[in-house]
Amino acid sequence: MSDGHGRTPETPPGWSAEQPPPYSAPQASPWTAPGSPTQTPYGQPYEPQGEAPQPPPYGPPGPQTPYPQPGHPHSGHPQPGQPQYGYQQPGYGYMPPPALRPGIIPLRPLGLGDILDGTIKLVRSNPKAVLGLSAIAALLGAVPLAVGQALMLGSMGDALEDPASASASYDSVNGVIAQYGGMLVSYAVQFVVVTVLTGVLTRILGRAVFGGKITAAEAWHLCKGRIPALFGVVGLMAVMMVVPVAVFLVILFALAMNVSSSDGVGLMLGVMGLFVLLFIPYYLFITTRFAFAAPAVVLEGRGPIDAMRRSWHLVTGDFWRVLGILLLTSLLVGLLSGVLSVPFTLGGTVIGVLGGGSPGSAVAAAVFIAVGGTLSAMLSYPFQAGVSGLLYADRRMRGEAFDLVLQTAAIEQQRQGWVHSSADELWHPSNSAGS
Repeated sequence: MSDGHGRTPETPPGWSAEQPPPYSAPQASPWTAPGSPTQTPYGQPYEPQGEAPQPPPYGPPGPQTPYPQPGHPHSGHPQPGQPQYGYQQPGYGYMPPPALRPGIIPLRPLGLGDILDGTIKLVRSNPKAVLGLSAIAALLGAVPLAVGQALMLGSMGDALEDPASASASYDSVNGVIAQYGGMLVSYAVQFVVVTVLTGVLTRILGRAVFGGKITAAEAWHLCKGRIPALFGVVGLMAVMMVVPVAVFLVILFALAMNVSSSDGVGLMLGVMGLFVLLFIPYYLFITTRFAFAAPAVVLEGRGPIDAMRRSWHLVTGDFWRVLGILLLTSLLVGLLSGVLSVPFTLGGTVIGVLGGGSPGSAVAAAVFIAVGGTLSAMLSYPFQAGVSGLLYADRRMRGEAFDLVLQTAAIEQQRQGWVHSSADELWHPSNSAGS
């Protein structure tokens, strides 16, 4: 309380409140809560003069006031001279400062929005490396498939012109090669290029979490030694998928040989339906349990079997959440791929069918189909790799307190002003706070 001349009731005449101690009364502490007693220079509590309205001890909170509290520098409370991040509002508690975010994600356990946003930021932060490598991989996989489909569409055009020759056209060796040869070659190429691309994109993501950029050549140099282990992981997963299918085909063949024609069709259809119902959950279980094997190979330097064990361990305790995010990602990627590829595929189909099998129409159809497949895969490949890599980081932050390791490293990198290549070593499991 002031008398209007810069003096308080505790200030002797002639002393100015603007003078520093010990020649004036102390200034009110910025950390003193409203209504609490203030210490005077003599160590006695200062009691305000007069009767001031006091809120009831258990009544509703008063108007919005800043909510600074002193504490340890790492307690999340603002310190003197630092900005205040939160306010004490009716019905709300203290709002902590936002999480440290030096790169594409905040360094804390991630939600679905953080994962999707971080994947988009991965592409935007390093478009030359991410989209360039993805375009090369997509083009290599799309060209054989486009050529095979163009040849098949040419044979369909001949069949429309001369229906009598349709059966001969489809029974020929050239028709079989046109329909299935390009598809098999495309799948083989995709198996190779997508495996390599996954490793390179994971390495780019590992640096982007800290806000660092890396070129395609640097990423390839860092991960080329891990390519054999990546192929080992993909090969083991392929075996897990192929073995049940092979067993089913053997059973189906045995049924076809030993069951009469009248009852055999219904029995075989029932067996096929049962296999599909069992294989879909099996496929989802395997792909979810080993979804983090590729990041473990590239970022942690593990071998194929060890990486698959590591993925199994990380997924344990959060299987359904991981499965849900992976399914949602597949749905989004499918929609995006369809929007980009369907117009080109329809255009190529029309050109191939109406062209009557001429070389020009076949080339035009192949180009249209290849462009559509390249555009869709160029965006779907990095999106799937990004979601898988960020889910891997999220599981480590939730299960191993890995966010503390990332925050400590990010603070040091901000102090130095740049992201050193040694940041890649932080992903080794020995650096986890929970290990």
